[in-house]
Amino acid sequence: MADRALNTAEIQPLLEDWLETEFSLHPMEAMAEEIAALAYADQVFILDWVKRTASANVQIGHMFATMAPRILTQMNHRSVEAWVLHALDEVDRVGLKAALDTLRDHGRFVSAGREHAVGAVYGDIAGVLRNFVHGLPGRMLKLERRTLKLEQGTSDLGAYTDSETLFLPAVIAELDAAQDNFILAKVMVTMLWAQTRFGTFRWDIAAACSDYPDPARALRCFQALETLRLEAVIADELPGIGREMRRLRKLVQADALPDKWRDWRDKLGKPEATTGDALACLEQAYAVSLPPAAPYQCDLYPEIIAAAMAARMAREKMLLRVKLAEMLDDEQPPAAAEERKPRIELNSTVASPNELPRSELVLDGNPVPLPDAVSQLLTSIQLDFGDIPPEYLEAAGPGEYDPSLYQPKGKDPDDVWSGIYHEEGATFYPEWDFRRQHYRKNWCVMREKDVEPVYDNYRQQVIRRYPGLSRQLRRTFEALRDRNRMEKRQLEGDELDIDALVEALSDAHAGGDISERLYNQRHRAGRDIAVLFLVDMSGSTQGWINDVERETLLLLSEALETLGDRYAIYGFSGMARKKCELYRIKRFAEDYGKEVQARISGIRPQDYTRMGFAIRHATRLLGETDARTRLLITISDGKPDDYTDNYRGRYGIEDTRRALLEATRAGIRPFCITVDREARDYLPHLYGAAHYTVVDDMARLPRKVADIYRRLTH
Repeated sequence: MADRALNTAEIQPLLEDWLETEFSLHPMEAMAEEIAALAYADQVFILDWVKRTASANVQIGHMFATMAPRILTQMNHRSVEAWVLHALDEVDRVGLKAALDTLRDHGRFVSAGREHAVGAVYGDIAGVLRNFVHGLPGRMLKLERRTLKLEQGTSDLGAYTDSETLFLPAVIAELDAAQDNFILAKVMVTMLWAQTRFGTFRWDIAAACSDYPDPARALRCFQALETLRLEAVIADELPGIGREMRRLRKLVQADALPDKWRDWRDKLGKPEATTGDALACLEQAYAVSLPPAAPYQCDLYPEIIAAAMAARMAREKMLLRVKLAEMLDDEQPPAAAEERKPRIELNSTVASPNELPRSELVLDGNPVPLPDAVSQLLTSIQLDFGDIPPEYLEAAGPGEYDPSLYQPKGKDPDDVWSGIYHEEGATFYPEWDFRRQHYRKNWCVMREKDVEPVYDNYRQQVIRRYPGLSRQLRRTFEALRDRNRMEKRQLEGDELDIDALVEALSDAHAGGDISERLYNQRHRAGRDIAVLFLVDMSGSTQGWINDVERETLLLLSEALETLGDRYAIYGFSGMARKKCELYRIKRFAEDYGKEVQARISGIRPQDYTRMGFAIRHATRLLGETDARTRLLITISDGKPDDYTDNYRGRYGIEDTRRALLEATRAGIRPFCITVDREARDYLPHLYGAAHYTVVDDMARLPRKVADIYRRLTH
């Protein structure tokens, strides 16, 4: 198209090509004349969306083409785009009738035009904010869109947390500029994180407010006081966010506080101030007028918080006791454990009032290194209590190892698939529709499942079958481990620094000061790595491909154990969009042992190679892992494919490519290893020329995977 307005003769053939005439309630020539009367930019916009909508449903395309010229006089391009995308979502979610009703009811979108034009939409900002939250210290928090419905007459548009998940409204449009609304969303998330991080929920807020004639007003007063305290803490911990808070207050003219509230702000702004101090101010604050609310002041639901905390405390207490029992088994012989009960202590040090405690586990007077999973668990417990209650440090007995006592209960995924409520309790992922050039929201219904373990001594069989290869992989990975840099003259470390010790003794003999830096410490920062192996479990891997995949994973796991890198293994398969399954083989926090070995043995081919949802979920899992280098290595035997939902061909390839781009933007390095000899036709488009390899001989797969891993992590 030339950069000039198109005439009717140029537009009409395009409409006839995209729209089927049996749905023509409005003549093509008349539609073309209406579009021809518009400016060139509007013409291009309308024709582009006619083509996209018609590719999804020709009736929607026809109605859009009929209505769009008139609608553009009432809404801008972004609002029209939101309007038509909502209609396309309705087709996916409910059906054609609901979508056509949405198009007819354009007045609702006209009235909400400002919200769609400048608002921060949850679906657009969730990925960025989720990465931001995962970079903050403290408990690993989830981020979800708010769905809580309250009683009639109350607001359900605010952000809130249950102490584990941060809930944001679907759209944040409090301010006049789109960038300001995004910043507001980021500050809201920070405020919710601060509530969990700096002790807001260690106090019984509901009980404190119930003593007042109007508990709801008392709660609002407490929220205003606690917001002042957390503003000061956040400004100290995250100065950039603190500056944005002050700017946002000015934007909504909420920066001028009454005298009394300024006094309370000064008191609560001291480093040693706690939520208890905010509650101590509540009686006086209840008697005066509330100040203008900060735009990022979040909703507070004490009952929801109390329920989530009670469940978490019971679960984490049991889990910590189980982890302690497992650590005791590793640290001492079983016979010694039976003779007497070992003494378990936890030494915690805090450098400043708002710093997380640094904990050291001591077993019978000897320090014991803490696994990452235990450290994270201790952090979560300390956030709830301020310290670790003594009863939490009692190792679980033999009868307390039942996982049902400390793992969240849920329905068996197979039972759910067999019923009609496929979406109950599932995780939803979008899917990229290249024809629309937009996502199909909540399109894939995904569940995680454990691979059914097979206890058949599979590890021993594979090691006996490939003794030379097993030793070679171990040596390769041991060499990588040995390249860790040794830091000399450290205050603490893995071994004595002989040179520093000799020098210290010489200084002592000469009457000088003795240095305390007497240790060597292995510097492992260079191998701060987390890798997730995503394994194709589609039906096409039946037979020898499945056998080699399992052998590769077993040998690779054995070698990785010598290296110490964090790794996880998941399989994937799917049959249509409502049965997308990710199979847990090894989680990041899970030790490599008999259970994992039995799951590797139990890997069996399933359905089809629907790949986009699996990459998106793997991206989420890696995003929740605190590592400098994060890798996603996919092992597959073919291109993305599913028997329905039009996933075959270009649709599946474009969705997978989009999922890989999302992973790359999240700081994850994807790589693909395939045995598909036709892969060179599509993998460069998916991964780029340097991020995939084709293995012609499946027997070479274990060596190939190990070599690629070495190159990617070197």
